[in-house]
Amino acid sequence: MLILGIESSCDETGVALVETVGAAVPVLRAHALHSQIAMHQAYGGVVPELASRDHIRRVLPLTDQVLADAGAALADVDLVAFTQGPGLAGALLVGAGVAVALGAALQRPTLGVHHLEGHLLSPFLSADPPSFPFVALLVSGGHTQLMRVDGVGRYELLGETIDDAAGEAFDKSAKLLGLPYPGGPHLARLAEQGNPTAYALPRPLLHSGDLDFSFAGLKTAVLTQVKRLVSAQLSGPLSPHAAEALSEADRADVAASTQAAIVEVLLKKSLAALTRTGLTRLVVAGGVGANRQLRMQLNAACQARGVRVHYPELHLCTDNGAMIAMAAAMRVQARLWQPPGPGATASHSFAVRPRWPLQDLGC
Repeated sequence: MLILGIESSCDETGVALVETVGAAVPVLRAHALHSQIAMHQAYGGVVPELASRDHIRRVLPLTDQVLADAGAALADVDLVAFTQGPGLAGALLVGAGVAVALGAALQRPTLGVHHLEGHLLSPFLSADPPSFPFVALLVSGGHTQLMRVDGVGRYELLGETIDDAAGEAFDKSAKLLGLPYPGGPHLARLAEQGNPTAYALPRPLLHSGDLDFSFAGLKTAVLTQVKRLVSAQLSGPLSPHAAEALSEADRADVAASTQAAIVEVLLKKSLAALTRTGLTRLVVAGGVGANRQLRMQLNAACQARGVRVHYPELHLCTDNGAMIAMAAAMRVQARLWQPPGPGATASHSFAVRPRWPLQDLGC
């Protein structure tokens, strides 16, 4: 079965073709991605209306590119999968509308996919795919969650953020340091030049005894530290661009201390989840999963404990169509989705789910 996957939940337009061959791990035939980062940088964050309009411009040319790269024709597609949620409502509607229109034109079925399930299963696209069961650390945008995963569609929530997610803590702290959008990668690069122990920033809920996260207090602590450093150098009220008064060394130290706090919390909560479940396999997925320090520290800690840790390929950590097509393919293989039977009346209606907890995704 050849599955076309379309991702349009936020500021990346992704299209991919994945092929299922029996019970083997599905194979990625081709994928293409367009990022809207350059367009949104002028605004310091994602503008939903602009994101939706750009998805409209990009999705069909990307589809043509993927088909050409795979040496396939549109008529070869057996199933069209799309991100149904969570995400920006307008952006989701673009991908869903295009997918359902293609399905209607081709007389092929469509399947709405949970965005986080796509991230969760994206390591199966890597050269070292995991096997079930495992603990998953999902660190994608506004989501930070620990899940026990016993199979496709069999997810148990172990802990989640009660306010800001790790990705938000990276981005908001970066903004306080005057770094451009998207802030997280810029903060991580700046942190490489700094001292991670320069400032004693808090590790919220590190010793809470549960597996929940909280990063709002860390962001506030970063703001307080920046104000303290700026006040020592300037007189008068602080301006929105006060961080520009900091030396590059001071900014690097704040960035390194911030990253160290986030990584320590993610690391120790993940290890606690492995201890609590008794599992010896960890999957890390989502944009923050590309963070070099997080990978280094998780690799070292897991190796010392005899735990296998798996990641998606770096270029597949961001939102992409390959993870959507893969999630659809694995649902097909697990028989959690069946094609309409002969004579079934096709329905071309669709809905999106901007808010959709992963644990509500039943088998």
